[in-house]
Amino acid sequence: MNFSVLRVDKDFLVPTWPFKSRQKEQQISDPRINERIRVPEVRLVGPNGEQLGIIKIEEALRMAQEVDLDLVEVSPTSAPPVCKLMDFGKFKYEAAQKIREARKNQTNTVIKTVRFGLKIDDHDYGTKKGQIERFLKAGDKVKVMVVFRGREQSRPEMGVKLLQKVAEEVTESGVVESSPSADGRSLVMVIAPLRNKADAKADAKRAAEKKAKAEIAPTETETKDSAAETAD
Repeated sequence: MNFSVLRVDKDFLVPTWPFKSRQKEQQISDPRINERIRVPEVRLVGPNGEQLGIIKIEEALRMAQEVDLDLVEVSPTSAPPVCKLMDFGKFKYEAAQKIREARKNQTNTVIKTVRFGLKIDDHDYGTKKGQIERFLKAGDKVKVMVVFRGREQSRPEMGVKLLQKVAEEVTESGVVESSPSADGRSLVMVIAPLRNKADAKADAKRAAEKKAKAEIAPTETETKDSAAETAD
């Protein structure tokens, strides 16, 4: 089968079956920075996470230069896009470290699959995102799929945007290991956990033991009180 190609960024090519429409470049793994951010205004976040409000892009670039930092677009799908002042070199290094750490954990991980429809409503989206986060926290990889139906196949950029949104919202639990690619009538992206399965199980065991001790403690206190009352 001959595939056309939807270019998402320089490291991200999505082969597609009947996708013929020409689309603008999308990004997941490599955010836009500084002068590459071409929007009139942004919601700016300071280097320490402080909210600086919505300001014009020229002002945001000036502020970045004043503190010798980069202006990085961290949420391009928001309106307006969310940008943060940060050291982009350090950001990329830490992201690469996360990916390397995730790859070390491949042996003990299981791949779970979560499917999205292109027209998914907010409630179902929240439910499925919660499943992804639970799988990642348990140390499992997640294959995230966007399934196209009928004429939706001509709108691959909508599937890319949906996968991009998912990737952005689970960054505390996982990192994109495999960028979106065509698989039959679907787009597929793989997210790897930040912790391996052994560590996740150890944490769960410690939490269960702590809970059990907390439940036993009141019982022991009640027994001592009862014995004291009997003695009286």
